[in-house]
Amino acid sequence: MILVTGGAGYIGSHVVRELADIGYSVLVLDNLSTGHLEAVDKRATFIMGDVGDSNVLESLFQSYSIQAVMHFAASCLVGESVEKPLKYYQNNVVNTIQLLNKMLEHNIKNFIFSSTCATYGVPNQVVIDEQLPLNPINPYGKSKLMIETVLNSISESHDFRYIALRYFNVAGAHISGEIGEDHDPETHLIPNILRHLQGKSSYIEIFGKDYQTPDGTCIRDYIHVMDLSSGHIQALQYLLQNPRRKIAEIFNLGNERGVSVLEMIHLCEQVAGAKARIKIQPRRKGDPPHLVASSQKIKSLLGWAPKYDIKISIETAWNWFKKHPNGYKQ
Repeated sequence: MILVTGGAGYIGSHVVRELADIGYSVLVLDNLSTGHLEAVDKRATFIMGDVGDSNVLESLFQSYSIQAVMHFAASCLVGESVEKPLKYYQNNVVNTIQLLNKMLEHNIKNFIFSSTCATYGVPNQVVIDEQLPLNPINPYGKSKLMIETVLNSISESHDFRYIALRYFNVAGAHISGEIGEDHDPETHLIPNILRHLQGKSSYIEIFGKDYQTPDGTCIRDYIHVMDLSSGHIQALQYLLQNPRRKIAEIFNLGNERGVSVLEMIHLCEQVAGAKARIKIQPRRKGDPPHLVASSQKIKSLLGWAPKYDIKISIETAWNWFKKHPNGYKQ
């Protein structure tokens, strides 16, 4: 059985569905503070609880035979992390250490960690590989880097194997249209554009139009959520299929193609068949002009490759929003 913490969230629910599709038994632990019970695949066993609750974890590890843990239970809003740093260090660091302690106590050796490209901070190069110096500039990125450091230490002192996956911008929805993105507040660009094109906001904001990029707006790397899910599955299988190998790996997960904010608005307009109203705002502090992944390491070691381009990401997101105009609350 695979334990997925945060399995009712956007990314976690897609991973749970793919795990179930290929025959894994899945146990989901989620406190539903930001996730949705409706997003959890019916084939999974759902436990309502907090990853920071020692009693809940003890009960799970005693009651189920768990092969590996995939950890998505984290707070992930950059702006909120600046305003409420203690929330992020508690949830992302202290609670994760609680989980890791319980794993060691129960001799569970395989861990997939949801990390982030925010660990790189404001990089001094356009294409980012895993060798780039790490310099996170907000508590969210710092909290994830702290756990990467903890994992490295544990792997050196215990029979414990892990893979940390640093995401870039996750986008899209399941091809079926049955699960998708439903955040409150929503901070991701594509959902905010599409919601605006549905008439749910008066305009879409662009933060800075004077960057050294072709159209003056920031360029980002977008990866479809199902490609991200397949990266997790391949990472998990690599751990499970090599039980005697010492594994302590960190991989980027991105599409290796940059799309500017203005390009993204135009692409969304084409898919939705509507015109956006744009409001130019000042730059946000800490926004680098370019963030594009190199995913060559995971491609070469695990054979992973993205299947879906940015147009599919937008189309699947648009399909989800048309089917679920109020998200899961309908």
